[in-house]
Amino acid sequence: MKRRGRDILLIIDVQNDFCPGGTLAVPEGDLIIPAVNRLAAEFAHVVLTQDWHPRDHSSFASAHPGKQPFDTMDLSYGRQILWPDHCVQGTPGAGFHPALDVSHAELVLRKGFRTEIDSYSAFYENDRRTPTGLAGYLKERRFESITLCGLATDFCVFYSAIDGRRVGFEITVVTEACRGIDVDGSLAAAMRAMTEAGVTLLGQ
Repeated sequence: MKRRGRDILLIIDVQNDFCPGGTLAVPEGDLIIPAVNRLAAEFAHVVLTQDWHPRDHSSFASAHPGKQPFDTMDLSYGRQILWPDHCVQGTPGAGFHPALDVSHAELVLRKGFRTEIDSYSAFYENDRRTPTGLAGYLKERRFESITLCGLATDFCVFYSAIDGRRVGFEITVVTEACRGIDVDGSLAAAMRAMTEAGVTLLGQ
């Protein structure tokens, strides 16, 4: 029986470029897909996020002469890790992994489409102020509890979990259905911060 009522599954960025062979591959990123599909089958309500960058996005190292992927620099909204070009609009890399089986998903939320600002969270751009509109959508539909999974644990899943708590939802992260990048200890830091924010971590 599918979970109904006020529970929803939010699947973060299970896209080709974040899986092995992609331009910003999360180690073992594709191994979560069976667990994600099992979770999706349990939920009547599912939302997907999709990283959706223009070719000249400001978070790409290629947009900053002399910079390399994983360098950091200050942009207008704060410190930014510079990434390899990834999830460029309309490219195969931006597509969902073909093994993802969530045909009943009710919404695909595209993020990162503003050239000048990155967007890890499903709820806010990286300036931490500009909303994506997802909170309003979920509240209008009277959802109260969000279960999160996807890629990557220490970036887009983490920021989505923290912001979900910030705007008033109960948040659970199913860790077996996530994988992290782990840049300079970011994975352990994300796990600590989610626990401190009241996020429930399942599958540790």
